[in-house]
Amino acid sequence: GREVIAVDRFFPSSKLCSACGALQNKMLLHVRTWTCGCGAVHDRDVNAAKNLLAAGLAAAACGDGVRPQRSTPGGQSSMKQEPRRATAGIPRL
Repeated sequence: GREVIAVDRFFPSSKLCSACGALQNKMLLHVRTWTCGCGAVHDRDVNAAKNLLAAGLAAAACGDGVRPQRSTPGGQSSMKQEPRRATAGIPRL
């Protein structure tokens, strides 16, 4: 009686702040707790579980997948889309 929703293996569930949605660019695997710029302190596994639950609930409610869609600009899913910035020649950090 349950629905299983597959989340893309590259979904940044442990690096995405479950409080504000900010994405941490780099995080080594041995880092188990981290503090977001918004002040939220996260246990990496608990934070990932919250983000995966939210992604699954959004997919169930909206009927959308949690895998990146190649047909949308930037290949982002519909649950978290941000406008593309004009950063020609500027490396991403």
